[in-house]
Amino acid sequence: MNRSLTLKLGAIALLILLLLIPLLMISGVIQDRQQLRDGVLEDIARSSSYSQQLSGPLMVVPYRKVVRTWKLNEKTNQRYQDLSEERGRLYFLPEHFELNGQVETELRKRGIYEARLFHADNRISGHFSLPAQLGIKEDFSDYQFDQPFLAVGISDIRGIENALKLELGGQRLDFVPGSQVRWLGEGVHVTLPALDAKAPTELTFGFDLRLQGTGQLQVVPVGKTSKVSLAANWPHPSFVGNYLPAQREVTDQGFTANWQTSFFSTNLQEAMNSCVSGKNCEVFNSRSFGVSFIDPVDQYLKSDRAIKYALLFIVLTFAGFFLFEVLKSLAVHPVQYALVGVALAFFYLLLLSLSEHIGFALAYLLSASGCVLLIGFYVCHVLRSVRHGLSFSAGLAALYGLLYGLLSAEDYALLMGSLLLFGLLGVFMVLTRKLDWYGVGQKTAKPLAFDIGAVE
Repeated sequence: MNRSLTLKLGAIALLILLLLIPLLMISGVIQDRQQLRDGVLEDIARSSSYSQQLSGPLMVVPYRKVVRTWKLNEKTNQRYQDLSEERGRLYFLPEHFELNGQVETELRKRGIYEARLFHADNRISGHFSLPAQLGIKEDFSDYQFDQPFLAVGISDIRGIENALKLELGGQRLDFVPGSQVRWLGEGVHVTLPALDAKAPTELTFGFDLRLQGTGQLQVVPVGKTSKVSLAANWPHPSFVGNYLPAQREVTDQGFTANWQTSFFSTNLQEAMNSCVSGKNCEVFNSRSFGVSFIDPVDQYLKSDRAIKYALLFIVLTFAGFFLFEVLKSLAVHPVQYALVGVALAFFYLLLLSLSEHIGFALAYLLSASGCVLLIGFYVCHVLRSVRHGLSFSAGLAALYGLLYGLLSAEDYALLMGSLLLFGLLGVFMVLTRKLDWYGVGQKTAKPLAFDIGAVE
């Protein structure tokens, strides 16, 4: 049968375009399943606790100030002193703040979906250095101070798992709910003993906080010098916030990370003053850092990445068929191209459905193996050669292996993909370097029948 090269390439191109329809449908299914999963995770977090941010502790000293103003009596034309009371608060950040946290993660399931919760055992300690007269430069006798308290902001107090007790000197004081500081949000506070406000004061504190959450754990480094150490059994940490760890170590068993900051790097005193004056509290709360306990590449993201390579796989498979046609003078019908293309598309649907139940790696192995075996069996009969069919299947299996490497890589996916395409282009050019393309359309090839007994 005399065939026109142009018509054959046009038919192949049309088939590729038609195969985009089921691929787009499968991509839509991936997005729908991902949205359903996100909704379930949101429900789990709503019934347990959300991401956690720890802000504090801060020392708050409420005060009452006598305000003296001179007024003029219009009747007697004499001046007199009017006394009024002004209420306010003084806020103090710790001189030193230290947090040591040991984090354990666990999975919570709802149906086929899983949410990863964390339980952080934190030891928080430090000390306050209060200046004489609490830093007040004006007439100190006009001030009266109420009971001071320590405030700690915790973004979701439902995650507190222990009874909080503040160790202050030789005393143990109970925390109560509510931070009592509007711009800290939710949290806890503890009333402190009365201070001798006239003299400089040093207060050393410490308390244990067991905190549950989902997603992220972040800390605002409130100290003039702050040191935060976290260790967890999570091997895929994503460090978030404005400051990266000064030291970190990530292994297959988990990670350890250490942060160190100072007022020079955080400028937190000015941020707090801005917040107290009512201008902008976002600056204070955004000066945080921490770690995310979310899998950076889950099965849905990997499936979505995989389907982005679907068109490349179909083109490469059809190019392999076409090479057999032009190099071995064989005839492959467009319907046979189409069936192989549909089998390649079904790989992604199998991958998605299996990965929700058995994990992505095993799902990928089973889906790829099934597609390679099916396509290899079919190609052996289409090409009427077991050797050609096995070589074609081996090439397809190698492509699936390379694709898995691309999906698993976070930082080198682009490099690996570029090298793969360049290598395949080189193979195609080497195999066709002596081919007379003008004579391809004029060659006569015998159409291949589906005769199982004809397979070599």
